[in-house]
Amino acid sequence: MPMKANEQTILVVEDALPLARIYEECMRQEGYMVVAETSAAQAIEFLDQFIPAAVVLDLILPDANGIDVLKHAHRLYPELPVVVVTATNSVNVAVEAMKAGAFDFIVKPFPAARLATTIRNALERRALIEEVSELRQVIGQSRFQDFIGQSPAMQAVYRIIESVASSKASVFISGESGTGKELAAQAIHKASPRRTRPFIAINCAAIPRDLLESQVFGHVKGAFTGAVGDQPGAAKAAQDGTLFLDEICEMAPDLQVKLLRFLQTGEVTPVGSARAETVDVRIVAATNRDPMEEVREGRFREDLYYRLHVIPLDLPPLREREDDFLMLAHHFLAKFSAEENRHFVALAPEVVALFRRYDWPGNVRQLENVVHNVVVLHDGEAVTRAMLPDDLQRFAAASPLPANENADDLELVDPPTPAMEDIKPLWLVEKDAVMKALYATRHDITRAAALLETSPSTLYRKLQSWKAEGAVA
Repeated sequence: MPMKANEQTILVVEDALPLARIYEECMRQEGYMVVAETSAAQAIEFLDQFIPAAVVLDLILPDANGIDVLKHAHRLYPELPVVVVTATNSVNVAVEAMKAGAFDFIVKPFPAARLATTIRNALERRALIEEVSELRQVIGQSRFQDFIGQSPAMQAVYRIIESVASSKASVFISGESGTGKELAAQAIHKASPRRTRPFIAINCAAIPRDLLESQVFGHVKGAFTGAVGDQPGAAKAAQDGTLFLDEICEMAPDLQVKLLRFLQTGEVTPVGSARAETVDVRIVAATNRDPMEEVREGRFREDLYYRLHVIPLDLPPLREREDDFLMLAHHFLAKFSAEENRHFVALAPEVVALFRRYDWPGNVRQLENVVHNVVVLHDGEAVTRAMLPDDLQRFAAASPLPANENADDLELVDPPTPAMEDIKPLWLVEKDAVMKALYATRHDITRAAALLETSPSTLYRKLQSWKAEGAVA
């Protein structure tokens, strides 16, 4: 696996030593580190081991054509900017270099400032490409761990989870019932360095109050009636992993004190024991209540709240997730149809319209149950309104579509045929795209080229051509 060189390292491939020294001096004055090679073989050997920030490549080398080096570099690292240096102003040579993946080309002789500017543009474009790639990965995500949804609200959730996963800091997840708080806790664990260690979940509302302490901290034999042996408890069972405390606001005040001490010291004392044990776990807590209201009402300790509330993560209700309901519904439909041997593949337009208007008070869990109910009780290719449970039938009757809307409008239709006068010549379409990119970037050629996925030199040539023809001012 090639090692990435220093981010400011430029590989210069030039067999003429005086020119190589000039290039080196020019690059160093700009703050770059330089590695100089005098042959194609040396350049290829370097590229096989290291990834430079950019390459300055002479096309005439003693042992091979520089195009061969260019193709090798492009094959290894498609986004690596290579600036070709040539002694000929031949259009054919320039075209061949650009086809092979060159970022730009410079014809000898040229001023040092031209080379420095070209390298700077190349590195800026590479940085922009990487930034755009990262943004596309995040913004375009429709799935993240076990979450499904691509609404802006969920993209924000994904970014927070990715940001906090590597930390040991406590995370406090809030959100309505059914929004996926345990999924979020699991996603944090799976994205963290603790992913290979245990993930232990405790629902503080589902365990009787007098048993919750032993469930969390463990107990020793004879600590209470029925304690027939030592039990480690969830905190110790999650050693080096993650302990998820769901419905934390249901925890009794006396147990909140013990949890606070555990968070402060990292030590647990099993029920019936006087010996404290040190454990290393990451705490993720969750509640469907307003935690600050619980603090104000005296039901939840303020000091414990702030100890847990290091990183807040608020999960949006389904009604605030735009059209994520549609992706989720189709996911559940495919899942349950496979499990129940049904033939459903779609939702009828009237059902889509109904789902979009419904508030989903039970959030994703309710949507899942509705789809499961339909699949178990019915069969067909599309889910129709008549198949929906009674509560949705009542909502549909009480909340019909507005008179100016029709569920059938949700069906896909072909786009209208454009009028002949709307058809533009290809060069004009291209010019419009270029001018929009320049306007959006305030005439920054490099950034505009990155948005259009082309090279700055290509934009320069097009602009010069259009100016010569009077097509642009």
